[in-house]
Amino acid sequence: MLGSAFEADDAVQETMLRAWKAAEGFEGRSSLRSWLYRIATNVCLDALRGEKRRALPMDLGPASPPVESQLRPWPAEDLWVTPIPDARVVPDHGDPAEIAAVRDSVRLAFVTALQHLPARQRAALILCEVLRLPAAEAAGVLDSSVASVNSALQRARTTLASLPEHQRPAEVEPENAELLAKFVDAFQRYDMQALIGLLREDALQTMPPFEMWIQGASAITAWMMEPTPSQCAGSVLMPVRANGVLAWGQYKPDPAHGGFAPWALQVHEVRGGQLSRMTFFLDTERLFPLFGLPDRVFDDR
Repeated sequence: MLGSAFEADDAVQETMLRAWKAAEGFEGRSSLRSWLYRIATNVCLDALRGEKRRALPMDLGPASPPVESQLRPWPAEDLWVTPIPDARVVPDHGDPAEIAAVRDSVRLAFVTALQHLPARQRAALILCEVLRLPAAEAAGVLDSSVASVNSALQRARTTLASLPEHQRPAEVEPENAELLAKFVDAFQRYDMQALIGLLREDALQTMPPFEMWIQGASAITAWMMEPTPSQCAGSVLMPVRANGVLAWGQYKPDPAHGGFAPWALQVHEVRGGQLSRMTFFLDTERLFPLFGLPDRVFDDR
């Protein structure tokens, strides 16, 4: 709903605080689930009131040529959608189909696309299509009518379907372990010839907090050979799970201090058996502790 793991943590705490304060007034006229969802939804709607939506760079302007002179940070530090560890949102055990559905619902592309919706439409879509609440129960959560919920759902679906292709969430594919292993090998060797074969021709790369984004396999690999990006040669990737997919903490060589220093949290998506979206989150100071990643690694390769 909020597009930020950090804001979500705050919203959970506020939800539980409001529920604790209001517990004596719970009369059981609705299920406890609906009552808590109503509080959580109101917390999120309050948080979103008057706020600019969160985004990723491709939501803010056209793609850039793969040259370093285009690299400049966006002035608003709290603009970006941020990733979230699977451990915060995906159950460890349970029905495999339900776990897969939860993973699909937190995919980075889907969460980013949701940010294009007005807050109440976003809430209706999440309640009905992610949490699978019946429209009548969702109407109670939103203090609305079933007709209004259905109307909000229809408008939300229309908006998402009308987004440009590079902003629209693609159909989710099963995790391709072989492809991801090949990516790790190619990236750690910084082998652009091997990497370009793993990318869709229309793949895109973003690097929040920089507004620049790049589209096309050849443009992405050309960008990686620019002076600053080429310093990632020899990096080490440490696996984590983020937004329902296998992701990596990237550590690049640190000649000044030895070992490898944090550089990016990489969260990528796959379509048609190739990498379709590559997102390098550079806010390692906040994200690496969130994912339990160490502040430095040493590699004996």
